Amino acid sequence: MTTVSLTDVASYLPGEPVPAEFYTDFPGAEDKLRNHPMFRVPPLRHHVARDETNADMVERAVQPLIDRHGGEEIRGVDVLLVHSQLPDLPFVGAGTEVARRLGLNPEWLIDVANAGCASFVYMLKLARQILTSTDAKTALICNAQSAAGQWFTQSEVRKLAQAAIPGDGCGVGYVTTSAHSPVLDVETRHIGAYAGDMTVAVDDGRKYWEPGDSQLRIGFTDASVAKVLARGNRLVPEVVTELCRRIGVASTDIDALITNQPNRTFLRNWREALQLPAERHLHTFDAYGNLFGAAIPVTLDSAVSSRQVKDGDLLVLGGFAHAGDFAGAVAVRWHGGRD
Repeated sequence: MTTVSLTDVASYLPGEPVPAEFYTDFPGAEDKLRNHPMFRVPPLRHHVARDETNADMVERAVQPLIDRHGGEEIRGVDVLLVHSQLPDLPFVGAGTEVARRLGLNPEWLIDVANAGCASFVYMLKLARQILTSTDAKTALICNAQSAAGQWFTQSEVRKLAQAAIPGDGCGVGYVTTSAHSPVLDVETRHIGAYAGDMTVAVDDGRKYWEPGDSQLRIGFTDASVAKVLARGNRLVPEVVTELCRRIGVASTDIDALITNQPNRTFLRNWREALQLPAERHLHTFDAYGNLFGAAIPVTLDSAVSSRQVKDGDLLVLGGFAHAGDFAGAVAVRWHGGRD
């Protein structure tokens, strides 16, 4: 079987850091869920500018890859996979605009709408499958998250506890048919039974795209939050443990674990379930908040740059999406260090 590598990653964070007080000191900010494990506020996060798009962020995130590998190599990628947490336009994804901006002409271009906060794992699996079963040799996988500075800054939504958790950013990965930084295995699960539990809400009962006065928010209730906590606590350790079994290691052999980062409670529970010390479960939650699908590549880029992830490390990336309708984990023997 052709060996596929996660050869490099890069990222982009928009604007200056936004402090927690932007939300907590806002007139009318609610206290109801502030101390709930799901909604403990990170000190900082970043917000997109009003006119900044997903394609803008991907273009900026890819630039370090161009600097390190050359424009000709990146422009020649055969596969482009893009996940946008909040699409800029209905009907079309960001993929074709990303291709135009970067001068790409990929044989495969897919806007990936599912897998949410774990979509980097899913796109890495898709890229691996395409690269091992076709003539394609290289892929670019992109995660853009732009909801924090747009959706969650609406005047009424900004008062809610849920608004203070997300941050914006973009992470990208360069995938090649090589043994440089090999993908060892991938474990993914699509769980249709939980698909209907991710909801949005408006006060006037309209469809989300119909005009109205109420502002769209995530439909959290006490019951739905309890379900998400229970599922998330179980799903991520399950997929990571199964992945480790398949590659013949114990979870305690993981040198660096990077997951999505919905909140500190999940981060603590996952590392405890996998019996990993805090220094081996890397995250950027306090600085960047919940980056949704961008969290894994952004945190990996930060960890490689700061040498928290080193050449030869067994790297595991994992997470779950939405209310638990997807979970996945991937193991990489990392050799993507930078001089």
